[in-house]
Amino acid sequence: MAVGNRAAAGTTAPIVDIRSGALQVRLAESEADIEAAQALRYRVFYEALGARAAREMRHVRRDVDRFDESCDHLLVLDHSRGAGPGAVVGTYRLIRRAAAARLGGFYSAGEFDISRLVAYPGEILELGRSCVDAAYRQRSAAQLLWSGIAAYVFRYKIDLMFGCASLPGTDPERLALPLSYLAHCHLAPPELRARALADRYIEMRRLPPSAIDSTRARAGLPPLIKGYLRLGGFVGEGAVIDDDFNTTDVCVVVKTDLVTEKYSRHYERQAKDPKDSWARGGWTS
Repeated sequence: MAVGNRAAAGTTAPIVDIRSGALQVRLAESEADIEAAQALRYRVFYEALGARAAREMRHVRRDVDRFDESCDHLLVLDHSRGAGPGAVVGTYRLIRRAAAARLGGFYSAGEFDISRLVAYPGEILELGRSCVDAAYRQRSAAQLLWSGIAAYVFRYKIDLMFGCASLPGTDPERLALPLSYLAHCHLAPPELRARALADRYIEMRRLPPSAIDSTRARAGLPPLIKGYLRLGGFVGEGAVIDDDFNTTDVCVVVKTDLVTEKYSRHYERQAKDPKDSWARGGWTS
């Protein structure tokens, strides 16, 4: 498995290391770290949210797939819970272009035609497998994950990030309002528009624009999708039902200009005042 939190061999500065009280966000540095992230994903996706686990995953009680082998795993740890696997309370999986080449493609390509995104010049980053322990969702763990992504984007000069984002449930009619709102109000421009694969395509425009209450639709979106939209994110064409995870997925695309701008402002502030906390200020505001 790919592990490491150093910019290059022989360097000591971590790629991501942000602290807020007992919480820390960093990249996985060992196979034990990755297994702890997979165990958290299992607890959230399968035990709490009712996803269907393969027998092998039920046996080890970890959410595992082949994409874990060659990517970076972003972790939030609560050091007040000790140094074991239980300290990992948040995670995100990060796959850059080179890692996708080793893996034979990006995870999102199993649901969407992402050829336009892959053709985008510069570095691209797929975000996936995001989850936070239920006890930490109203605390700063989720914000620390976003801050960690910002640091990672800044360090690797990511130009574009994307990934599958989920709405709960598999009945498109019950999701008519959020799906229609996303399609009518946040559709990606043609050059950045992923499209659901033909055999999995679910029409998102289920309501006419005149029937959409934007305020109510936005309020009902999952926090992750709202976070992407605050960064100026777009969605692709069509949704995909994922029966195994009991979700309806959309492909979200974000140009990282705003991310790097906010991180640069923070970096400049910190240079002037080392006590300035990135986690305190946040970057999704």
